[in-house]
Amino acid sequence: MYFYIDAAQTALPSSQAVTDMLLAPRVFFEDNELWSTVQKLKGLIEAPPLAHGTYFEALGAVLIQELARSNCGADSIVTSVRGGLAAWQQRIVADYIEEHLAEQIQLATLAGLARLSPYHFSRAFKQSFGVPPHRYHTSRRIEHAKALLEDRTRSVTDIGLSLGFSETSSFTTIFRKSTGVTPRRYHRSVG
Repeated sequence: MYFYIDAAQTALPSSQAVTDMLLAPRVFFEDNELWSTVQKLKGLIEAPPLAHGTYFEALGAVLIQELARSNCGADSIVTSVRGGLAAWQQRIVADYIEEHLAEQIQLATLAGLARLSPYHFSRAFKQSFGVPPHRYHTSRRIEHAKALLEDRTRSVTDIGLSLGFSETSSFTTIFRKSTGVTPRRYHRSVG
């Protein structure tokens, strides 16, 4: 999810240099308070009716203030997260999984990419991503399957096979367990 903040529509400080600094694009940073606000905004955006307009505006204002706090106080406020994978390890492992969705990925392969033993990698991966490596891989396959199922020209069997499932039944079982509906029903409902 991306957020675009129009400086002209916000109550930011008037100095253009300060405004540019506050709204500079940022990638791969951690801020738990900011993340919490983003999750709340995301929930409101994804909710069917946007009935809480004032709450939405208030969260937007909080997001701006937290971005300003995060940028201005980046040196003074350091949140120490112990354990987990480093940012470079997360990127390498996540990219590898995305590139090899249709394959069975060995734990030792992922651990080697992160330069950790399989035991330490498993623990650090779960701390960083919230789920074990195999479950993460499966969830990424299902998310990719959802995107492919939106294409009405492809069959459910073709999609399952293209994602590395050996049989339609195994694809159906895992998809239903993850989403609550079968791939065929999801395929029909999307159109």
